Amino acid sequence: MTSASSPLANALAQLERAVETLGYDEGTHQLLANPRRELSVSIPLRRDSGEVEVFHGYRVQHNFSRGPAKGGVRFAPSVDLDEVRALAMWMTWKCALVDVPYGGAKGGVTIDPRNYSQAELERVTRRYTTEILPIIGPEKDIPAPDVGTDEKTMAWMMDTYSVAMGHTVQGVVTGKPVSLGGSLGRAEATSRGVVHIALAALKHRGIAPTNATASVQGFGKVGAGTVKFLADAGVKVLAVSDQYGAVRRAEGLDYAALAAHVAETGSVVDCPGTEAMDPAELLTMDVDVLVPAAVEGVLTEDNAADVKAMIVVEGANGPTTGEADAILNEKGVLVAPDILANAGGVIVSYFEWAQANQAYRWTLQEVNDRLAERMRTAWDGVLAASQKHGVSLREAATVTAVKRVRDAHEIRGLYP
Repeated sequence: MTSASSPLANALAQLERAVETLGYDEGTHQLLANPRRELSVSIPLRRDSGEVEVFHGYRVQHNFSRGPAKGGVRFAPSVDLDEVRALAMWMTWKCALVDVPYGGAKGGVTIDPRNYSQAELERVTRRYTTEILPIIGPEKDIPAPDVGTDEKTMAWMMDTYSVAMGHTVQGVVTGKPVSLGGSLGRAEATSRGVVHIALAALKHRGIAPTNATASVQGFGKVGAGTVKFLADAGVKVLAVSDQYGAVRRAEGLDYAALAAHVAETGSVVDCPGTEAMDPAELLTMDVDVLVPAAVEGVLTEDNAADVKAMIVVEGANGPTTGEADAILNEKGVLVAPDILANAGGVIVSYFEWAQANQAYRWTLQEVNDRLAERMRTAWDGVLAASQKHGVSLREAATVTAVKRVRDAHEIRGLYP
């Protein structure tokens, strides 16, 4: 049974509000609410010790109306079918909102990658890819990295698919190493997008970046880059956390020192020149901008009332529950929703896919300039819709995206 505060419940509630606002009938609502295709697979692994374990894997393709499905692959112990369904739905809206020609998908394996060797993770990845191979492809569904996966995972997936096809297919995944057809700028694209939106939100609130403070939950693929690019823009990042703990520094964190410490130890904990803090307190610090960039469901009805930041920029997918969202809106907190704020990754994934199809590489400047333009255009559109209809940025973003998906479906028609 789906919990009322689960990612899927939140995703469905957001869709329901958008459907009501748009005045769509129940048939259209159900068409948008239900995934087009779901695949659950078993993944046997022979461990380095010789023993065999079996994992569960999933791939959910939510919608194809605007193009092939697109979405990450997550390796985490929390992965289940409902989580993947929610993330796939959010990917549909995200792609539509930033106007890339994709539908939404998501995949995952219920595994804690920290407990397995690189050789074991490669075997899991290749078996997972083989199991979902019939439904993925550069014109069908294009996976990408997510929590617990990286460019090496994508290289294994691309190779497994290519071996099955009998030739190299670079466009089957994005987020690959640059040497294998990956795009320049892809690794930091989500972080850059988050910071583009954070700076736009600060400008909207009349706060200069050099006078602003921030806290960032997470120091992984999204959080680390967010700290760096915020600091580069002049924002003072006072605190950061990871799965092991949190640190703060009243004068602002030194990104280079923090990154070096993490590279050496694997965590932000005990970084020289910083003070340890309770990770939960990071979410309620007195800062201008809060960036939850770790996992879903961290801002809840239990802590939302204590949030002091006046701007929340969702670097993670679904970090704010529906109950928390209502509380933050009541408090006047400007929440830049995930489908807008963290869309930089899928935008540059689209650029990578386009480059693979063209067999032509863009320069880093071209990638970053086009990313900035897409993020600014999306922000302007969501802000205008929010002001026009008197709704939150999240509602404005969801309504905009849902309408684009529904319009595409309407134009294509319903096949008998």
